[in-house]
Amino acid sequence: MRPVLYVLSFLALIALGFWAYRENYATQAALKEVQALQREIVGLREALSVQRAEWAYLNRPDRLRQLATANFDRLGLLPMEPGQFGTAAQIAYPRPKLPEISFSTDIQGTLALPDEGL
Repeated sequence: MRPVLYVLSFLALIALGFWAYRENYATQAALKEVQALQREIVGLREALSVQRAEWAYLNRPDRLRQLATANFDRLGLLPMEPGQFGTAAQIAYPRPKLPEISFSTDIQGTLALPDEGL
């Protein structure tokens, strides 16, 4: 009985060793994937910050003013004036939609009049 127990323990030890070996490599692969994703995120954040800086550079008010002046005839742009804006009272808001009646109720009965003699 003892030799069978030793053999089963040895086989269990081999199986656990194989499992630990596989888990170790799976963990290392997952860590490499996480590091690659983090490097990609850093690169995308840097690219986004560069694009934001370029957008801010291209939207400088003095540059836009020069472009508007240079293309005035072609675009037909006019300077902004207070009279071009409306008031909140001039906005036509849509009317709220009433819910549809999905059922009908029939009410039958008599209307009791109050007693005159009381």
